[in-house]
Amino acid sequence: MLLPLTGRRLYYDLTGPENGPVVCITHSLASDGGSWAEQVPPLLEAGFRVLRLDMRGHGGSDPVAGDYTMQALAGDVATALDVLAIPRVHYIGLSIGGMIGQAFAIEHSAKLISAMWCDTLPASPSGAAAMWEERMSTVRRANSLEPLADGTVERWFTDAFKPRNPGRWKQIRDTVAATTPAGYLGCSAAIMNFDFAAQLPSLRMPVLVVCGADDPGTPASENRRLAGLVPGGRYEEIPGMRHFPNVEAPDAFNRIMIGWLEAQRRAH
Repeated sequence: MLLPLTGRRLYYDLTGPENGPVVCITHSLASDGGSWAEQVPPLLEAGFRVLRLDMRGHGGSDPVAGDYTMQALAGDVATALDVLAIPRVHYIGLSIGGMIGQAFAIEHSAKLISAMWCDTLPASPSGAAAMWEERMSTVRRANSLEPLADGTVERWFTDAFKPRNPGRWKQIRDTVAATTPAGYLGCSAAIMNFDFAAQLPSLRMPVLVVCGADDPGTPASENRRLAGLVPGGRYEEIPGMRHFPNVEAPDAFNRIMIGWLEAQRRAH
């Protein structure tokens, strides 16, 4: 479904019982809501309503020209919730989705019941500017993400994933290639320009951080640090996984996710 915003449209998928607690999910850079396909059935089975949002310039959402900020991307989420008349949500985000989730918690805490941030960072990756500039230059030159697609998916998954699940691997690779250059460049700029470390200790909400133990881009050490910055924050690690444990190790990921959400439901 498409939400009409000022001069553009935001794609969302909302499914599940109308009276169920809403779980709002945001995806990684160069991905879309389809990267959460493995989580939707167990969430519906547990009685939750699932809202997946595509970031601007990703999936079915229109791009916006120029650099984005985490605050602006979190604002898109808040606007979507307002338009859909959803007062409060459990939030799940992976990679930049988790960074947006932090901005959302800081700026829109009244809309949050709980937060689960996965394979993410509390601040821009230190010493990564040259690497990001190279990727962004490649996209500008090609006016496409096609040259980045294979390398990106190889970083996200272990070597065992492609031979075991070639169809899913190709689906995710093709989603990377189809991401709009404007969406990728705008979100990359946001990743290179944020730092929530000073604000996270003021949060007062249940937070769980989950990470693949072998994630190269958003390493376990940084995710552990993120959990430690939030009062009462919890940390869980999924052994042997890289950046997309929700897709490659769905049983382990879903067990953690449903356990977390059920605990929040009991607490509320």
